[in-house]
Amino acid sequence: MNTSRRSALAALAGAALVPHAARAAQKATAFGLIGDRYHNSDYARTGLNRTITQDLGVTIDFTDETKQLNAETLNGYKLLIILRDGMIWPDGYPDETTNAAWVATGKPKLTFDPPTPKTAAKPAFWMKPEQGKAVRQFVENGGSALFLHNVTHVGLTDPDFRHVLGAAYAGHPPIRTFKVKVTNPNHPITKGVKDFIITDEQHYMKYDKDPKHLFLQTVNEDGLDYDKQGTTATAGWSYDYGKGRVCYLSPGHLLTVLWNPEYIKLQHNAVRWLLRQS
Repeated sequence: MNTSRRSALAALAGAALVPHAARAAQKATAFGLIGDRYHNSDYARTGLNRTITQDLGVTIDFTDETKQLNAETLNGYKLLIILRDGMIWPDGYPDETTNAAWVATGKPKLTFDPPTPKTAAKPAFWMKPEQGKAVRQFVENGGSALFLHNVTHVGLTDPDFRHVLGAAYAGHPPIRTFKVKVTNPNHPITKGVKDFIITDEQHYMKYDKDPKHLFLQTVNEDGLDYDKQGTTATAGWSYDYGKGRVCYLSPGHLLTVLWNPEYIKLQHNAVRWLLRQS
């Protein structure tokens, strides 16, 4: 069968388009798992899109679907970012206290006719053993992980994930004002960062790794304790893990915290360090 000049040109044009299609199908640099009952997905997406994507040009594929955290999904990414706790609520919530609009309007009485049936409304841990293993293998094989704020709660739920993160949640008081203090000014992640004051959730955790990896702490300068754990909490660390790298930063409950100038510096430095950029 003879091939016409027109069909030959069409074939060449189609072949030329293949690399563009392949590039369009490529994943972003980072996979971001965000959002839970107490941390709206949009605030995390909005906050990190500015500090990481817009400022650094590091693209992020966001999701709040916990099932998407698996080995197949992680394959091809360079960086894993998580800002969420370890709970899901498969049967709904016991009340509306985490609904910002309801709280902001003075918690009006909830009246329904016919009445809305009540649910069991109990939380469940979402992380499965295979997900913890997937995160561990991802970092061991050369990927990096940026863990933020309340992700230490996930450390309570799976030993492999906790081994990568290096800590587990120990609670936090209500939102209050405290200082974020740099304890290792020579670390690449704290370069150029000064101590700063924020109003946020001061998270406490049990830190499992070598103290030499710590570079940040939070201090309540009003002398307020939390659950007999003192006024000071561990707030930032990083280390090499297998062929990959890990960093944790504890601030981040409010958008105003994510966008604090000194905390932006920390996020920038952390991402550059994790991606091995100068």
